[in-house]
Amino acid sequence: MLQCRLPRTEAARMRELSVPPSPSRRRLLAAAGAAALLSACGRAEPKLQLHGIDLSLRPGFGGDFRLLDPQGRERTLADFYGKPVLLFFGFTLCPDVCPTALTRAVQIRKLLGADGARLQVLFVTLDPARDTPPVLQAYTQAFDPSFIGLSGSEQRIAETAKAFRVVYAKVPTGATYTIDHSALSYVYDAHGRLRMALRHEQSAAECVDDIRQIL
Repeated sequence: MLQCRLPRTEAARMRELSVPPSPSRRRLLAAAGAAALLSACGRAEPKLQLHGIDLSLRPGFGGDFRLLDPQGRERTLADFYGKPVLLFFGFTLCPDVCPTALTRAVQIRKLLGADGARLQVLFVTLDPARDTPPVLQAYTQAFDPSFIGLSGSEQRIAETAKAFRVVYAKVPTGATYTIDHSALSYVYDAHGRLRMALRHEQSAAECVDDIRQIL
């Protein structure tokens, strides 16, 4: 694990000489130590002012994934390093939530202007039995040719969804079923850090306001 190593402080040198620093000097040394720590470790990320949900300080939430694209290639965050990523969980037979989310993603890319081409949209299916690779590819590309559908085994998808706190369940409808699921869109920055969740009710313009803060 990366650790910050600071140069010896004046307090350390004085301890070696058995000269205890005065209270005022201790305060000065503490302030100097904090300044040195910021310099050595890098300043903290500025707090995001979002319409959505700030996930920057939620360790263990989301993280990486290992899923298959329609060509059968395993995809992870490393494949998209250098690009901000918008990730959404759904299924191709979804009647309203999923097409609404992907239509909004198209609008977001347009509103971002030149930065829009950098935004990689990923659609993770919650229904791998019916969302075969050809179906998944045709669905995502109907919205935008750059969108990528991701799938995997039922277990792998369940593990990935759990990491993002995605709630979903099959609901019988006659001879078939639909899937009820949560509807947040997750956004990584270009360094592969999960930074925010966009609420389903946010407008495309509000999403752009949020995303610009991490570009």
